[in-house]
Amino acid sequence: MLDAALIQQCADPSLKPAIVEQFVSAAGSNDPLAVTVKSGGRLILIPKATTPDEAMAIVRQYVGHAVVRVGLTQFPAGVGVKDAADVKPDLVDACENLRTGTAMFAKILRIVAKWYGNPKSDDVFPQIFEDAVYAWKTGEFEGVSVFQAEDPGGPVVNQREPIDSGETTPAAEDASPPTDVKPLDEKEVGAAGMRIDLSRIGGQK
Repeated sequence: MLDAALIQQCADPSLKPAIVEQFVSAAGSNDPLAVTVKSGGRLILIPKATTPDEAMAIVRQYVGHAVVRVGLTQFPAGVGVKDAADVKPDLVDACENLRTGTAMFAKILRIVAKWYGNPKSDDVFPQIFEDAVYAWKTGEFEGVSVFQAEDPGGPVVNQREPIDSGETTPAAEDASPPTDVKPLDEKEVGAAGMRIDLSRIGGQK
């Protein structure tokens, strides 16, 4: 369980606290020093790091040769890094990892939502979230490398601005419709009911 104060101070403000908790629970770790290394789809057994220096030593040893995930959000350490020496130690800082990880996850949510045609129905968000978590774990969505992909921008679908009440409200209780999300395209209005017409979306296979 993530500390509410940590979420409030460090997580990307475009994500509700409840979504941040769900994301870390589904794709992350409760240990800020957690390092996971996979090569060829197989998990490599490594010693558990007990200090930030140990964690960074493991990261630098494997970056560039394997898929290395770090910290609370299990952020991919090699993203945007050409040399192992360029990997910043703030990856093992709980706040910085949460900040970087949730910002990247928010981008992935926007990428997935755009693929779905930016539906306005609350009922679709769980599927978008599930696909975004899968994309986070695999690094890909519909053939797109999500970590390197351009951010479509805009608010995260079906979410209002988080209210600073200091409380974390379960998503199920907060089901009122969004008031500040405008459709990107008038033609998409009305196509966003329970059923999503995927044939409208540019067939990028």
